[in-house]
Amino acid sequence: MYIIASFEQSVFLELAISSLEQGGIQKNQILAVPLDKRTEERKLFDTIHQADGFSLFDVAAVLGTCGMLLGAIYGMVLKWGPILWGLIGLAAGLLLGFLLKLVFVKKQNNKMTKQSIATEVFLLIHCANDQRKLVEGILWDNMAIGVAKLKTEGFQ
Repeated sequence: MYIIASFEQSVFLELAISSLEQGGIQKNQILAVPLDKRTEERKLFDTIHQADGFSLFDVAAVLGTCGMLLGAIYGMVLKWGPILWGLIGLAAGLLLGFLLKLVFVKKQNNKMTKQSIATEVFLLIHCANDQRKLVEGILWDNMAIGVAKLKTEGFQ
């Protein structure tokens, strides 16, 4: 049976490994795999194949609509008429909304990169079925983020 757990890179990981060894699990039955951190910044613009959930155009569309409406309303009394003032309001609203959202997303990206996100480590333990409860208890007691079990009866 394999038990897989994820940990943040911390003292708790070392304590979990030490406790597993004291509980009868050999060193050659434990595999720790650290994940690499993201080194590149998130992309601002979505592509057809990748989207991150942040749209730069939602605020721009709302402000563009409001600007167009106000331009058309006040264009009735202004010299160039409602159509031109509606288009001017649309362009101004789109530009303002896009710039506001761009500043917000860049500030949020900077805040996310400044936070120190601990590297995650996956721990793979090969143990017998009767050791399962002991191993799971040790992992949960040492602040594991998640634990999964993989039975190996069908694998050969």
